[in-house]
Amino acid sequence: MKLHIIKLVINVLVLKVLLRTIFFYFFVTLAYRIMGKREVGQLGVIDLIVSILIAELVAISIENAKDSIILTIVPIMVLVILEVAFGYIAVKSRKFRTLFDGKPSLIICHGKINYHEMIRQRYTLDDLLISLRQKEISDVKMVEYAFLEPNGKLSVFKYKPFKVKTNLPLAIILDGVVQDNTLKLIHKNHSWLQEQLNKKGLLPNDVFYAFYKNKKIFLIKRSDVI
Repeated sequence: MKLHIIKLVINVLVLKVLLRTIFFYFFVTLAYRIMGKREVGQLGVIDLIVSILIAELVAISIENAKDSIILTIVPIMVLVILEVAFGYIAVKSRKFRTLFDGKPSLIICHGKINYHEMIRQRYTLDDLLISLRQKEISDVKMVEYAFLEPNGKLSVFKYKPFKVKTNLPLAIILDGVVQDNTLKLIHKNHSWLQEQLNKKGLLPNDVFYAFYKNKKIFLIKRSDVI
């Protein structure tokens, strides 16, 4: 009789764990659909923290089958709401977005490695060489530009044949904020930029996005954005 009861209890617990696992599979899938995430490689710092916390909460809930499932659902919903709210704020505020996700860093410029930026980003030479090998690049001098993206991936722009320079569109204003690193890269200063904007009767804060290409400035005004 006791053995029968023990087996019954075990079966009930196993069934409960199985049902919780299935429930959380669909629940977490729905949560990620609400957050709009596509793949792990696209996750920022906040996204990664939320993902880890959700995984931990689900694991604890499945292990502690005797606890109410509400104790897991509520904190997950709070995390989802915070994630959606932070995502909205990040779209509206570049400062907020940069604070948590960072911004691209120029690691290679015209075949030369930017060691100061690598040190600042704690990006080792081994990391760089591995990323280049994965892109079938055997020599740093083959690279015109390489950017370390906020998600940790290396974006590489190789030289064209005969090392013809590529006219990459370099962002000089993003959401009204002047990009000092770009100005330094193109050997310009704030006075030059303001002079260019004055010709159009604009201030940096009036500009949503502006980039420099072929020695010209192309911009999108805030008034042009819906």
